[in-house]
Amino acid sequence: QVSWIRKRDLHILTAGILTYTSDQRFQVIRPEKSDNWTLQIKFPQLRDSGVYECQVNTEPKMSLPFRLNVVEAKARILGPSDLHVKAGSSITLTCLISQGPHDLGTVFWYKGDNIIESSAANENDIDINRISIKNHWIDGLTSKLHISDVHLSDSGNYSCVPTIAGATSVNVHVINGEHPAAMQHGNKNTASLSLSFHGTIVYTFFFIIIKRLR
Repeated sequence: QVSWIRKRDLHILTAGILTYTSDQRFQVIRPEKSDNWTLQIKFPQLRDSGVYECQVNTEPKMSLPFRLNVVEAKARILGPSDLHVKAGSSITLTCLISQGPHDLGTVFWYKGDNIIESSAANENDIDINRISIKNHWIDGLTSKLHISDVHLSDSGNYSCVPTIAGATSVNVHVINGEHPAAMQHGNKNTASLSLSFHGTIVYTFFFIIIKRLR
């Protein structure tokens, strides 16, 4: 019989195909007619870090320890936390997840407490026809919120909210004239590099590193 033990408290997590913990994130996976017994931890958390040992009930007993390091990625936005733009300009807010080729979930954009989507256009005071949200892969998952022909009513707090991580946000201030301290200049009709806000987010996505103990 094969068992998985959590060494910090000597808790028997699984024995054979049975699970001995109330934490439903833990389960053992054994394909039919296979000798591989895999311990799966869904949605790993920082507290899951530590040593896990696979034990085989033989005489003498055989065991193989593994160390699990759960790394919490942190959200970070490059650039100012307050962005001033001219009315009539375009703006692009960019979120980047760069934690590796894992299931990174879904990214949502909010203005204040309201999600930015067709059904929420009125609550957000944003004409949905001026908005586009595009997600694509480069070195990670990139989500871009583009607003064209920004209006004064577009001012507010914009948040990039992943399903598996903490949110990050920026305050957008749309003004008619020059702002003496923080005005970013650009063409009235098209976005310039100085007018585009590029935020890099390293999501609070939990990336697991497992290495065999020597």
